[in-house]
Amino acid sequence: MSSGTYQGIPREKILWEPKIDAEICTGCGECLDFCTNNVFELNEEENIMVVKNPMNCVVGCNKCAGFCTTGALTFPEIKELVEVLRELRKEYQK
Repeated sequence: MSSGTYQGIPREKILWEPKIDAEICTGCGECLDFCTNNVFELNEEENIMVVKNPMNCVVGCNKCAGFCTTGALTFPEIKELVEVLRELRKEYQK
């Protein structure tokens, strides 16, 4: 999966990706195992997960966060996403 468009909007304009709190990430790999879109990668040197391909994250999907046993994964609020998409649609669907 690569960046492209989402509902006619350039994917890179949609700030939807996981954030990883390196202070509490244990590098367990649950998010890596769950996500089939190659978003995550293990930084073996620090034994923490990193967001390798943020544009591969499915817009609106935050399911991987539910598998994080430490709560290290967070996403923007869905409400914020809806508002941003509404504004971007106005801009890109003219």
